Amino acid sequence: MNRDLTVDDLLFAGIALGSGLLAAFALRILLRWLGGHADRTRWSGDDVIVHALRAVVPWAAVVGGVAGAAAVLPLTRTVQHTTNQVLTVLLIFVATVSVARVVTGLVRTVTQSRSGVAGSATIFVNITRILVLAIGFLVVLQTLGISIAPLLTALGVGGLAVALALQDTLANLFAGIHILASKTVQPGDYIKLSSGEEGYVEDINWRQTTIRNLSNNLIVLPNGQLAQANMTNFMRPEEQLTILVQVGVAYDSDLEHVERVTNEVIAETMTEVEGAVPDHEPIIRFHTFGDSRIGFTVILGVGEFSDQYRIKHEFIKRLHKRYRAEGIRIPAPARTVTLQQGSVGIPQQRTGEIEPGGLSPARFD
Repeated sequence: MNRDLTVDDLLFAGIALGSGLLAAFALRILLRWLGGHADRTRWSGDDVIVHALRAVVPWAAVVGGVAGAAAVLPLTRTVQHTTNQVLTVLLIFVATVSVARVVTGLVRTVTQSRSGVAGSATIFVNITRILVLAIGFLVVLQTLGISIAPLLTALGVGGLAVALALQDTLANLFAGIHILASKTVQPGDYIKLSSGEEGYVEDINWRQTTIRNLSNNLIVLPNGQLAQANMTNFMRPEEQLTILVQVGVAYDSDLEHVERVTNEVIAETMTEVEGAVPDHEPIIRFHTFGDSRIGFTVILGVGEFSDQYRIKHEFIKRLHKRYRAEGIRIPAPARTVTLQQGSVGIPQQRTGEIEPGGLSPARFD
């Protein structure tokens, strides 16, 4: 336009800009109200959507108000075109960031709500975010009139060189994707590697896996090393597992009485101790005639791996107390040493068991 600026132009521009600001304020209040309702629903996806809309919709209203004000002002064609491009790029940028938040939030929600999927793994979230932002960047270039075909060609050629230079990084990336896709390890699982590292899997990202051990320290492993390691996953196919406690009683014990008392202690422990499995059937198996005791194994059920330490602790305390009350002896190992001048019985503490008949006299010159 070539005409001069008038008061009416300023008035209409102010009305357009004010309308945009008022609409942004009203939409923000509306979205806050919708956010309150979304918090009360069971599905967390609506929270993600409303949160993203709160970032883009008010800005879209402001951009619309500015565009309306620019349309009524007597701007030259060049200035008008530049203004429209700037506003369009700004709107695309805000929309891209909001879409990235929505998509990554929904990906995180889906993976957290489904068993056997990467619960808190950031690898899928990061890949999704990068893809959405890259698409938004290409749309901005296309809007500005920049051809993206040469750029895509250059990226394809440069991508080959980058792939050769970053072989280890890409190997870890695809190893992480393979681990999550195969569902052998997921965040939250307790694993133990053949090299000795063990703990809860905190996260699996594009390069490394973070493991938190029971002392609350973090172990960081490259995804490629984790994919090649021999590993035991204590959470799959189910979290519940059984633990073995070795017990021994004296030869003069009534084994029926021992079994009955032990079953009562097992039932008490399974019912009262946190992390135990109350409906687990108590199992006792006598298995060894030792040199000083009859050995048997008690099999207990625990909810998950870290519960075993607390359950063993409580079970051994209660079993020891009950055995003392019932008069059931847990004898200490003794050994008879035969000297050349005669035989002397010397009780000694030993760390292991031997089979009957496996003890031979020791002779001293």
